[in-house]
Amino acid sequence: MALVSIDTSASVAAAIVADDGTRLASASVPEQRRHAELLAPLITDLLAEAGVARTDVRAVVGGTGPAPFTGLRVGLVTARTFALALGVPVLGVPSLDAVAAQAVLDLALVADDAVLVATDARRKQVYRAHYVVETADGPYGVPRLVRTHDFDVCAASDAAALAADGVGARAVAVGPGVGLYADAFAGLRTAPDVALDPVVLARLALARRDAGEDLPTEPLYLRRPDVQLPAERKRATAPAAGAAGR
Repeated sequence: MALVSIDTSASVAAAIVADDGTRLASASVPEQRRHAELLAPLITDLLAEAGVARTDVRAVVGGTGPAPFTGLRVGLVTARTFALALGVPVLGVPSLDAVAAQAVLDLALVADDAVLVATDARRKQVYRAHYVVETADGPYGVPRLVRTHDFDVCAASDAAALAADGVGARAVAVGPGVGLYADAFAGLRTAPDVALDPVVLARLALARRDAGEDLPTEPLYLRRPDVQLPAERKRATAPAAGAAGR
């Protein structure tokens, strides 16, 4: 039995994970625009690589962002559709939570260390969240973190200022937003190469499900999409009586 894990908050990422959290197959494609084209074939290939039939899938995990509208929407719609077709639950986990957990694993952080995650929000802004490590080794081998500053979107300089609010020491700033706006984070401890692993996303979902936590799949857009429908045109008014003959 296995889970399918999907995230399109940055790269197109997917994984097949066993019920105990073991990685069976995973892949990540650094693509910002062709999420819909790449995701479904990627999942099919990973199921074949892992030797897992669709009937053996027991849940689908979807990263809920925050992230730009189009890419995030593709991943969550795919997760919901796949789960509906198989008759299995879909479990939502914020993508930034998974990046923070990956930072703990990659950087060997310990209890009370702080992590600021910053990802690209475009418009010269980042999506951010701030965490403190509760324990570095929780269920399924993923850390438990407390989110001390909830998700928002802001200028990179504002995100960098928040990195000074760690517990006991300044936070390490991680994620692609840190590399993209390196000048804003100058002078801070940074790790811009920390990226989301869809396996860690699935392990967080398993741990939270076992703990009885709610795992909503509503996308964290945080702002309206860049593309907007045009405003309805005003109807032309008829000329006043007698005006046509003037």
